[in-house]
Amino acid sequence: MTVADDVTLSVAPDEAASLRRIVWSSVIGTAVEWYDFLIYGTATALVFNRVFFAAGNPTLATIAAFGTYAVGFLARPLGAAIFGHYGDRVGRKAMLAITIMVMGIGTFLIGLLPTYQQIGIAAPLLLIGLRFLQGIGLGGEWGGAVLMVVENCPTHRRGLLGSMVQVGNPIGNLAAIGMFALVASLPESDFMAYGWRIPFLISILGLYIRLNMEETAAFRQVQAKKDVASMPLVEIFRHHRRPFFTAVGLKISEIAYASIGGVFVMSYATANLGLSRTVVLNGAFAASLVALLAIPLFGWLSDLVGRKTMFYASCLFSALFAFPLFWLLNTRDPAVVICTIVVAITFGQMVMFGIGAPWYSELFSARLRYSGASLGFQVGAALSGGLTPLIAASLMAWSGGATWPVSLLLIACAAITATATAFAPEMANKELT
Repeated sequence: MTVADDVTLSVAPDEAASLRRIVWSSVIGTAVEWYDFLIYGTATALVFNRVFFAAGNPTLATIAAFGTYAVGFLARPLGAAIFGHYGDRVGRKAMLAITIMVMGIGTFLIGLLPTYQQIGIAAPLLLIGLRFLQGIGLGGEWGGAVLMVVENCPTHRRGLLGSMVQVGNPIGNLAAIGMFALVASLPESDFMAYGWRIPFLISILGLYIRLNMEETAAFRQVQAKKDVASMPLVEIFRHHRRPFFTAVGLKISEIAYASIGGVFVMSYATANLGLSRTVVLNGAFAASLVALLAIPLFGWLSDLVGRKTMFYASCLFSALFAFPLFWLLNTRDPAVVICTIVVAITFGQMVMFGIGAPWYSELFSARLRYSGASLGFQVGAALSGGLTPLIAASLMAWSGGATWPVSLLLIACAAITATATAFAPEMANKELT
């Protein structure tokens, strides 16, 4: 019996069947979106600095590659604003279909891009444009998928079922890492010539999967509502600034750990420590496997002990582990490195990542929930997730290769999220407004 099956036994059979369809369709859809978005991060750490930028200074090329990675995060708030607006007004199925098309096409075209050696400066410029499309797509999709579940599940299970949508992230990450692990086994010359392109090209299959999903009762109910905001973003910034900025702050530490543990560490371990791609890919792969169980577990716990308690615990871990993270990586022991990546991502990211999905949604009323939750989530991701690897690489260049500035950055991010947690209302087991 699955988690979704078990938690729906307390409602009527018809409602339980509908809720199961909603949960699993949201998980599958977000898995497709995250696969497209996350393969870019893996490729950034392992390939793009050598393929799309001029040879000469590896450090500058790495910083530039992380800069293009940041573009996707910076585009996500725009996607949230656009699709959140129309998702609140004209329905969610249409918005989800458009976002998956935007994401899928952008990802597929990255796999076809000529290299810097072939077309010069046009290569990174085109890469930036396609990464921007990826960000637009993910920024618009996430909120709709989360609200499909959160607005239709029992109050006492909202933490658990809301977090289930986030399981799409490790599923997408497992698929992305698995694909790169397969192509990374090719000879180096073949991997750099064409192997890295394969994970991007096959993403077109995800487009077919999502576009053939059926509409759900929850979408039809939203379409039938008459009490909708004409300008959701205007209302948010005029009358609901506190929940918006709270949502942004709640995202800062989690996405910083995701970016450092899941992306920057790949570059650091291979370029600075001389470890093989296989070691860091195995670490990320293991972390995603653990997350499949950890995310719903943390969501379930948040229904029992509260959202705030779980967030405070994760912030404390994030601050305390900021220095040991690099001490353990520097051992260069493959087993230690893999375990370090797993621990960092599980407790530094996945606690807040899973619980955040229902909590961001709970901060806003139904009229503004798609726009408010989406934009708060994506602005926080843009500020911290997109810029953290770039800032970390720059700090290491400034400090002559030392990692202590990166650790201080993680501690600062944890302090910001802990402050936001203090201002956020506890919403576990409370009715949505």
